[in-house]
Amino acid sequence: MSRKIGFWLLWLGVITYAFLLAPPNQPETPELIKNLSTGKWEGINPLIIALFNIMGIWPMIYGALMFIDGRQQKIPAWLFATVSFGVGAFALLPYLALRQPNQEFTGSKGTFLKVLDSRWLGVALTLGTLGLLSFGLLKGNWGDFAQQWQTNRFIHVMSLDFCLLCLLFPALLGDDMARRGWKNSQVFWAVALVPLVGPLLYLCLRPSLPDSGDEVATGSQQPV
Repeated sequence: MSRKIGFWLLWLGVITYAFLLAPPNQPETPELIKNLSTGKWEGINPLIIALFNIMGIWPMIYGALMFIDGRQQKIPAWLFATVSFGVGAFALLPYLALRQPNQEFTGSKGTFLKVLDSRWLGVALTLGTLGLLSFGLLKGNWGDFAQQWQTNRFIHVMSLDFCLLCLLFPALLGDDMARRGWKNSQVFWAVALVPLVGPLLYLCLRPSLPDSGDEVATGSQQPV
């Protein structure tokens, strides 16, 4: 119960901060968002471009756990995962507060869950993220980013959202490892303590979920 209350309080806290305490909105923000979304990146700080696109990768990282976790939940994980593409941790925190601990997976995975469970998804997300990080870190202007972080609500809150997504991942990690029979505290902390790259490597290396559909198919081929 205290864990759930903590998530709700954090959710209320970040909403309050984002709307009341963060720097003000800037008149150019809608145009900036439009250009970032449509690939018109000329004149935009590469650090902002990289951060904006990584914020689109984070929901896919979480989705690779949440859609599986949601199989045993009473709440629709897909709804929170989908909304997180637009508002990030602001959508994920209510899910974390409402979900129940779940360390089992039953039934057939189906095509969609097989894609989410695939290590190839983790590899693709990792390669994309490394490319964005290299682009932003090597070509970005840190002085400009710091100035925009201090004066632009969109940049400020997006940065806060990124940090929250890094911190919240362990809330789903333990159950996902248990569903796979991977009970290793060293792996847990290695993933939890390495922001962004840790979760990506976890998706690349985690064992596959058991699939009862495969077991049924295999069993049907055995002689009676």
